[in-house]
Amino acid sequence: MINNTYFVAMRKINLLPIGKRILIAGIILFSATLVKAQAVLLPYSYQLDQKFNSSIYSTENSFHTSLKPFLVDSVIGPRYNQILQVGVDSSRKGWILRKIFNEHLFDVKTKEFTFYGDYLPDLQLGHDFAGKTNTYLNTRAYQFGGTVGTKFFFYTSGYTNAGKFPNYLNNYINKIDFVPGQAYNFYSGRAAKDWTYVTAIVSYTPIKQLNITLGEDKTFIGDGYRSLLLSDFAANYPLLRLTANLGKVQYMMMAAYMEDQQAKQFDSFGNNRRKWAAFHYLDWNITNRLSLGYFNALIASEADNTGNFHGFDPNYINPVYFSNALNPAPSQPDNIFTGFTGKYKIFDKTAIYAQLLINRFNAGDFFSGGSTDNTNGVQLGIRGADLFKVTNFNYLFEYNTVKPYTYASQQPITSYTELSEPLGDPLGANFREFIGILNYTVGRFDFMGQLNYAKYGLDPIAAANFGQDMTKAYNPATATTATVGQGLSTTLRYAQGSISFLINPKYNLRLELGGLVRQEVNTKSDIKTALFTFGLRSTFRDLYSDF
Repeated sequence: MINNTYFVAMRKINLLPIGKRILIAGIILFSATLVKAQAVLLPYSYQLDQKFNSSIYSTENSFHTSLKPFLVDSVIGPRYNQILQVGVDSSRKGWILRKIFNEHLFDVKTKEFTFYGDYLPDLQLGHDFAGKTNTYLNTRAYQFGGTVGTKFFFYTSGYTNAGKFPNYLNNYINKIDFVPGQAYNFYSGRAAKDWTYVTAIVSYTPIKQLNITLGEDKTFIGDGYRSLLLSDFAANYPLLRLTANLGKVQYMMMAAYMEDQQAKQFDSFGNNRRKWAAFHYLDWNITNRLSLGYFNALIASEADNTGNFHGFDPNYINPVYFSNALNPAPSQPDNIFTGFTGKYKIFDKTAIYAQLLINRFNAGDFFSGGSTDNTNGVQLGIRGADLFKVTNFNYLFEYNTVKPYTYASQQPITSYTELSEPLGDPLGANFREFIGILNYTVGRFDFMGQLNYAKYGLDPIAAANFGQDMTKAYNPATATTATVGQGLSTTLRYAQGSISFLINPKYNLRLELGGLVRQEVNTKSDIKTALFTFGLRSTFRDLYSDF
């Protein structure tokens, strides 16, 4: 065992107040300008990435589509530049008009470096007619980014937020005291929530085939809207990610440092227990149409349940895929996952895709259905561009299912979570869901429609564990069945739509009108939401409400 300087440093930074973390992010960026070493990383969001469907799912190339965020390259570069120029009028005069409609607030370009900066508003007003409550979101934020030379990229953004949510999201936040995918709620128990968080990364591409990314961010694996392997639903976490691109083969390994605010506390680093996470992903484009991938993840606690620490195991960053033989010690049982991905372009600009996640595996009763010896998840989907030959009409249809107790561990600290939120699908486990999404862009207007339908089993009482809540300990003695939907049978119906008008494409500044209808019903409750919102929004960040 060894101590790892990076993770120790990130652990200490992660405990600092938001102001100091922003200052440190600024120092990192200032230091970056001293490096004479640009591969631009796109901030990942489904709504941004679906705009690249016509390029990345073309049968004319073998672009690696399943690892996000993307690096801007020759395949998506032309489309990316088109997106940044939508509605831009080069003849527009006046500094104020150019900054509002065409440009970044700060935009510096020289032969040696580039730098941009923006103020990011996210201001919304809404009313939930079913819950008879007003909602709002008041976000003040910044972003800074740029390149140094041709090999170095840096980016940071920080958000200060206040808001009031519809009842179902308010219940979620009150349960874990955490705003979904973002940060802690500062004032527990209040109707209005208050929270802040930061993203900061530095990315170095010493050669065309290798990218190294360090910072606090997220990673997404898969071609779907959801990912059962690794999604962007949970909050940011400190990470070190290495990605090798060797033509038909792409290989990623990542080490991350995560937290759990519900597991019993033993260390002296704050209110949360810590855990290491390590991921490997290999994607092979066999042809321009067919791709297969192999995924591997490991979650290990920083200390056992009696408070005994162990160092960072070098096997966590071993480029060879994990096996149980690589575990630190029998007294430190880790949570290990294996997964597979597949994609086939059935037509030009159209692909079917799939994922298989395996947590526990027993070949003898793999097809028995309700056995806890096998806990797994399956995803099937189709997505593409130019539906009905209409340019910029993109679509996705997807099915996901995960058996009870998948992702969970006998020690809750090593469950597949970050700050009590799933690293996979937002529904956790013990569910089936169907998702359909349509997007259409014409000029500066964007139209989006989404339908979700899900069936899952909840715990009828807090002391029970039917396998949906992955923060609860998995006990083989009492968890004798793993049938999807066991427990309190619950149905979720969800519909969402939005119309937006793009003001400035550089940072997705837009006016947006949106609405959602949601019903979660079982024999104990019937929670209904009919929310209407309007606002001035910006950035490409993903804020999920469809769970």
